[in-house]
Amino acid sequence: MPIRTYWLPLCFLLVSTALFGQTSPKAFNDATDAFMKAHVDDGRVDYGRLKKSGADLSALYKQAGNTTLSGASDAEKKAFYINAYNVAVINGVVQQYPLKSPLDQPGFFDKVKHRIAGQEMTLNQLEKDRLLNAFGDARVHFVVVCAAVSCPPLASFAYMPDKLDAQLDERARLALNDPSFTQVNRGQKKVNVSKIFDWYKSDFTKGGQSILGYINGFRREKIPNDYALGFYEYNWTLNGR
Repeated sequence: MPIRTYWLPLCFLLVSTALFGQTSPKAFNDATDAFMKAHVDDGRVDYGRLKKSGADLSALYKQAGNTTLSGASDAEKKAFYINAYNVAVINGVVQQYPLKSPLDQPGFFDKVKHRIAGQEMTLNQLEKDRLLNAFGDARVHFVVVCAAVSCPPLASFAYMPDKLDAQLDERARLALNDPSFTQVNRGQKKVNVSKIFDWYKSDFTKGGQSILGYINGFRREKIPNDYALGFYEYNWTLNGR
């Protein structure tokens, strides 16, 4: 996959941050977009290559910490925090690489702290406090990616405030129509879904909606309401390539 064409805008944004300290959410999102286009392919990340030559990742991760959200709109904050989560996860894996799973590092999600927009927080705090609790949008579960095979696939682009709603819908539809993510067995009248729906059930069942009802809201081919619902085991193997 060609990567050279993305380096110039990425380098410009990162150098600007180094020179002036604080950066805007737009600058960080643009730099993240260039990084994801260069390093993510079909939801997979070449962590080994980033470990050997990851200067742009290190600078991007620092940029997440230096971003100021003063005066930012809700959409700008939401897009920034989604992108910051994905960058922090990739950086966390690269720092400890080689790993077979993010769980190989104790406290990867709930103990290790990251500087995000000037504040120290764990990945769990970033996901729950800054995104899920702040915005109440279950589609977030399809765009923040925990570096595991069973996660929804990591996008090869950054999330942008001016098209965020469409991007969130797109990624939710992508996951929920993927037969490996939503496993429908019509012969047995059963559907097995990700443990995400079990762990975060309350996010998907607001207003009395069922998990199956939420899923069908994004499905091209609806799942009958009488199908039994199960949860397959989460595969925490690293989403590397």
